[in-house]
Amino acid sequence: MRGIGLNSHRQINQVLDNLSARHLRGKDRPLRLAMTALLCGGHILIEDVPGLGKTTLALALSGTLGLSFGRVQCTSDLLPSDITGMSIYERREERFRFIKGPIFNNVLLVDEINRAMPKTQSALLEAMEERRVTVDGVTYPLPDPFVVIATQNPVEQVGTYPLPESQLDRFSLRTGIGYPPRDIEREIIRGGSLRHRLADLKPSLHAPEILQARSEAAATHLSVAVTDYICDLVEATRTHPMILSGISTRGGIDLAAAGRACAFLDGRDHVAPEDIQEMATAVFAHRLILRPEQAHQDREEILRSLLQKLPVPTA
Repeated sequence: MRGIGLNSHRQINQVLDNLSARHLRGKDRPLRLAMTALLCGGHILIEDVPGLGKTTLALALSGTLGLSFGRVQCTSDLLPSDITGMSIYERREERFRFIKGPIFNNVLLVDEINRAMPKTQSALLEAMEERRVTVDGVTYPLPDPFVVIATQNPVEQVGTYPLPESQLDRFSLRTGIGYPPRDIEREIIRGGSLRHRLADLKPSLHAPEILQARSEAAATHLSVAVTDYICDLVEATRTHPMILSGISTRGGIDLAAAGRACAFLDGRDHVAPEDIQEMATAVFAHRLILRPEQAHQDREEILRSLLQKLPVPTA
């Protein structure tokens, strides 16, 4: 284990353990994936029915990390300027002044993203990819770190617009929340909503420490053998008979970055095949485009079957 990353590794895991024990019981995997997205400089899409704690996860994560938080509640009449901000004319000063939108925060919760019109969804593309916003020809940098945590309702629900492939590809990871186990849900119901308690959450870390941890995670060694393992999986998605469009190069890069973050969280200085296996469905499943006659198939199950068939590197 490398010495330089030991403190950061411990601090990050203490944050995860504390949130899991006190505020997000039963949500260990989505919480770990959200932290993974933050460590690898990506974004995460959380898809599930309303009322399972997606917003609570975003609030708790930003609060305990000492990061600024912004929220966008998507509706069919939401405009791009409601996210990015707008320029207003100041008569007294005879000039335009830019009013920043909620996107100018470290953690941006985009709630029910698929209820927004496609034009508004596309307003996030430049910000998510380039970490900047251009309004009226002027470019404004976004804060660092910057992570979008978007929630999506099942597409079967009324008033939803499916996210285009270009938008889905901007999300490094996707996960669900899932229903909590009965004993945990009983305690949650008895105790009521946690939102009021999150307002008093004291930061355990701050932005400079997050950036340091991100740097250390990015330095995690990725061997040629494990890189070939990622390439084999990418190629397998492109030749699978059920898949119309396989994983892009960007998807492979995101899986490598998520594997590094996974190894960092586990306190290792190298990426193991198990890290790739753990992250593969979260990174790849939402990017797969199935053939029309196979649209009912489970994308995660297809990926798991591919992983079972691929030879696993031994070193």
